[in-house]
Amino acid sequence: MTGEEISKAVEKIAVQIINKNKNIKDLVFIGIVTRGVHLATRIINEIKKLKKLGLPLGMLDITFYRDDVDSIGKQPLAKETKIDFDINDKKVILVDDVLFTGRSIRAALDEIMDFGRPNSVELVVLIDRGHRELPVYAEYVGKTVKTNYSDKVHVHLKEIDKTDRVVLVSKKSSR
Repeated sequence: MTGEEISKAVEKIAVQIINKNKNIKDLVFIGIVTRGVHLATRIINEIKKLKKLGLPLGMLDITFYRDDVDSIGKQPLAKETKIDFDINDKKVILVDDVLFTGRSIRAALDEIMDFGRPNSVELVVLIDRGHRELPVYAEYVGKTVKTNYSDKVHVHLKEIDKTDRVVLVSKKSSR
């Protein structure tokens, strides 16, 4: 995806969220650190442009909720989780960059439940690449990409990487 395609996907997702949710004031956004937070910020900004309404944004670091935390090092580098609003009886819009096996989303759901009991949780992803190992799906998808299991999908965002683009790296081309 080019930067323009990413922008259009974010705009499309914002419109879909508005159209599906009659009471937008009941929405809260939680982005999975790091790129999910930046994507959530962009979606919120689009909604604000269209509806003149700001929405809460939290950030979720799932490091210690992962089912493979023991395999990512003796001292995994954790970032900040910050949810400084009430999620009870709210609709949580959970945002991540890539949906693959579903394990990161499972970890995020576990952590969200430690903050309260939302009315519901809906998932937004920029890229859905398939290969689910858990029964997880996204309500809002920027683009579905057919991949091999061994492929890598790299999302680059201006806020972190100085450019917007999505790159599929095939195992064959990475040798």
